[in-house]
Formats: sequence, C-alpha cells, structure tokens
Amino acid sequence: MEIARTTKTNWMKLMAVAVAGLLLSAAAHAGDWWDGAWTMRKKVTVDTTAAGGNVAEPIGASTVLVRLFGDGYPLAKEDLSDLRFVAEDGKTLLTHHVEKIDALMGEAYVWVKLPDVKPNAKTTFWMYFGSNDAKAAKADDAKGSFDADTVLVFHFNESGQNAGDSTKSNNTTESAGGKLDGAQIGSGVAFNGKINVPIAASGSLVWTGNSPTTITVWAKATQPNGVILSRRDDKNSFVVGVDKGAPYVEISGQRAAAPQPLQPGSWAHIAVMSDGTKTTLFVNGEVANAVGAGLPAINGNFILGGDKTSGATPFTGELDELQIHKVARPAGWIGLAAASQGGEKGPKTILLGADEKPTNWLSWLTTGTFAVIIANLTFDGWAVIIILAIMAVMSWYVMVSKTRYLNGIAKGNEIFMREWRHVASDLTVLDSDDVETSKSLGGRVTKENAKSLRRSSVYRIYHIGVEEIRHRMAVDREVGVRRGLAGRSIQAIRAALDGGLVRETQKINKLIVLLTICISGGPFLGLLGTVVGVMITFAAVAAAGEVNVNAIAPGIAAALLATVAGLAVAIPSLFGYNYILSRVKDAKDDMHIFIDEFVTKMAEFYKDKGE
Repeated sequence: MEIARTTKTNWMKLMAVAVAGLLLSAAAHAGDWWDGAWTMRKKVTVDTTAAGGNVAEPIGASTVLVRLFGDGYPLAKEDLSDLRFVAEDGKTLLTHHVEKIDALMGEAYVWVKLPDVKPNAKTTFWMYFGSNDAKAAKADDAKGSFDADTVLVFHFNESGQNAGDSTKSNNTTESAGGKLDGAQIGSGVAFNGKINVPIAASGSLVWTGNSPTTITVWAKATQPNGVILSRRDDKNSFVVGVDKGAPYVEISGQRAAAPQPLQPGSWAHIAVMSDGTKTTLFVNGEVANAVGAGLPAINGNFILGGDKTSGATPFTGELDELQIHKVARPAGWIGLAAASQGGEKGPKTILLGADEKPTNWLSWLTTGTFAVIIANLTFDGWAVIIILAIMAVMSWYVMVSKTRYLNGIAKGNEIFMREWRHVASDLTVLDSDDVETSKSLGGRVTKENAKSLRRSSVYRIYHIGVEEIRHRMAVDREVGVRRGLAGRSIQAIRAALDGGLVRETQKINKLIVLLTICISGGPFLGLLGTVVGVMITFAAVAAAGEVNVNAIAPGIAAALLATVAGLAVAIPSLFGYNYILSRVKDAKDDMHIFIDEFVTKMAEFYKDKGE
C-alpha cells in the first residue's frame, strides 16, 4: 500500500511538473504579445536609412502617418475602433488618431505619436487589431496625437465646413475652402484663384518677436504664381508662396526662394522653420534657401491661399495637411515628415510587416491545415476524439507509473540479491532471536539501501520465508534442541512463498489490462468516428444537391482525424505494453529463482535430524 501511494504521489508530481512546463512554454512564446484580447498584429517600421527615408539628421519625437491600404488594411472593425499601436517594448501604448477611413476602398490614414525616431536607423512599433473587447483598453485621445508644441493641424476632412484642429489648441478657419477628395493625404482644400480661407487669430498662434516656429504644408500649384499662406500686422509680414513655380518665404520684404521650380501638377512638401535668428525654407525635406531674420511680432489672422495686400496673386491649386508648431523642429524632423507623408513615390519610409497571431505551444491547433480539420469536426467526431483522449491519458498513466514501479522493483531486487549472497552460506540469521536481525539480513540492510529494498518484490517474499521458519523453529528455541525442518514443513513454507509470488505478480500486473483495451479498442473507436463522419458528410452533400470537392474534402479529412486519433492511442500503447510485459517477465523470473534458491538452501541448512 505504501509503495502504491508513493508511486501515485510521484506520478502526480510528474504531471504537475509537465503541466507547469507547458504553461511556462506557452507564456514564454506569448510573452511579447501586448494584450490577449487582440488577435492580430503587424510590425510597423520607420526606415530612415538610405534605403528608406534617407534622414541622417536628428529627428526626436514625431507623429508619423501610417497609410493602410491593400494588404496593409487590417481586418478590423470598419471604424477601426479596435486599432491600437504599441511601442517596440511590447508594453507602451502609443497615442494615435484616424484621419480618414474608406472601408469601401479598403484604405485608412492614421497618425501615430512616437516618443523618439532615430536617424539613419529603423524604428519599429506594433499595430494591433482584431479585438471584440471594447473595454480591453482605453480609447485613444484624438487630440493627444500631437505634442504640446504643435498648435495647429488641419487635415481638411470637413465637407463645406470650417477646418477643424486636430490639436488641443482648437484653432479653426473662418470660412471653408473648396473640398478636395483624393488629396495628398485623404482630403484637402482646393483654391481657384478667387477665394482664400482666413485662420482665426488665437492665443496659441501669437508671434512675439523672433518666436521659434515651424510651418509645414503640402501644395500642388496649377499656376506658377500665388500666395500659399500669409500673415500681416502693420509693417510686419510673413508670406509663403510660389513665384514662377519656385517656392519662396518672405519676411517683411526679405525674400528667399528655392533655386528650382516645382514640378507642375505634382505635390510638394513645403516647410518654413525659424529658430529666432534665421528662417529656413525646405522643399520636400531639403534645405532650399534661408532668410537671415527671425519671425516678426504678428498677432493677426493667417490667410490660407491668398494675401490681404492689394495686388497679391491668390493661390491656384490644392493644399493639404497644414501644421504649425511653436518650436523650431530639427531638419531631420522635417525630412521625416516629407518622406513619411509622401505616399508611395520613391523608397518607402513607413513599412508594414505581415499579419501575426499570438504564438504558443497550441498555435498549431488554430492555424494552417489542422485548423481547417478541427473546424469541420462533427459532434460524433468530437465525442470519439474526447473518449480517445481520455484513453490516451489513461494509457500513458499506466505506462509511466508501471515503468517507474518496475524500475523500483528491479533496483530493489538487485540490492537484495547482492546482500543475499552473503547470507546464503550461513542461514543462522533466519531464526535469530532478534526479529530485526533476521529481516535485515544480519544487519546488512543499511539506511542507504533500506528505501530501495522496500520496493523489492524478492525482499517481501524473503520476509514471508523468515516468518515461516521462525514460526516452526520456535519450539526448538524453547527446548534448546535444534531438530530442523521436516519435509512437510519445507513444502508448507514453499507453498507460502508461492502464495507471496502470486500476490506480487498480481500487484505487478495491476492496470496492465487497460493497455490491452487501448490497443484493441482505440483503432475500432477511431474507425467508428470516421465511418459516421463520412456518412454525415455524404448526407450533407446529398442534401445540398451538388457535388463539390471543396465541400467534401474538409469533412472527409475531419472524419479521418478520428482514425488518426485511434491509432495515436493504440500504437504507443502497443509499444509500451510489450516493453512492460518483458519487464514483468524479468521480475517474475527473479522471484522464481529466489524461491527455488531459498527453499534449496533452507532444506540443506535445516535438515531434519531424524532423517
């Protein structure tokens, strides 16, 4: 009983270790997944190397545009409410907002705030989607996608309405321009040379003398001359426009123009950055020219697409994505903005990776061909497979526990037979006055090998023999005369030893019959599940009234899974059964050999004096 309890305890410990190992393995594989409520993700890479955006100057924090279209458009909710962006560390949630969604065309424009972008390197982060848990993470603050130094961002997505600010400054235009679909980034605003769009003055747009400022805008001019953006206050003025097709910046009469005109009918990224002492003009991320002066103090309205000075030429063309910042952004920041917002022309700066799913030790069940088979299993197939799974667990329990039990018996028998060789030449210890001396083989059983000996079937049979001899020699010890054992006594002792052998054999053979059940019953159960599954598949085809290989094949494959499961139960059980059977035979042979040797030595040593 004690050995059985020990075996069961060890088996339970083994199972606990195995389960813990599997769980740790799953956790290790899924440990980089941000949140289990999201089922899909893509890696997003901001490439500023020469192969991508080719930005070598420092960049720092930046809000980048992620274009989703074609294969990059995620299979998420139509409103992209389950879209989340996570930093490369897999933990930090990045703020973002969606500028435009066109579910029909399968495209979207999303702005993501990154804490740092390295020049001439690859900065990566994760885009998660495919979650049905609305409470799994907080919704993003659309006004928080740009930092506090960004005071105005117009996406021009409004139709016939004043432009709305995507920053917390909440700036707005005083009138609406012409709505333009299909601009550089989503929607834009169109100018026909007759209208302009004033931007209301506000506290966030105040310029004191030499205020650090950065202004960026996408422009496509259809006429060679025109004012893109202007601001005037008394004698101070600030103008950005095109003259003979070349972009320029003018500060209170001082003008600096790009050396080359823009390509007609093409979008260009125009940026003006003033650090307080110099104002630099950038075209498509490159320095074009500079004015040796900072910005003047102006508090009046901006005018988009024109100038309030008489004689000024209004802008004719299209504008998109106007941004104003109250700091002088680094040249690398402007270069990244031009490269990342520039669409698909030239090397790509924002790269989307392939779809990824959470991976762990069970991933093979939910992906690939096996997932198709699982999805097409019928109820009877599941029932058969569950029964077979129980049989598999049962067979492995028997094989593992029985092997451990037989290993303990073999080790104990080996130790006992080694010590028995020393006792067999002189059996006086068998009828010693001290019972412990007899059972410990004359003191040869030490604390080190006592635990192993307790598992020995031969040692337990030896105990039976010792008790039988002591019982019969008790009279001799009382009268002080050693008369030996009669033939009938030796036969009786042998019968007791044989009885012990039978009981030990029964314990060894216990539960092995379960393996034979798994060997013979597993394939038949699997075949039953397959036959029923095939019947259901053909019945469904008949009911549908048409023969379609694509409809039949998954059902047949799922039905055959039951047969595979049956063989998966029977084959290991067959191998284990034959191995255990050979080990059982060895254990029985050890007991037979010992009994024969014990009886022979006993008959010689306790020879009846009357014979």
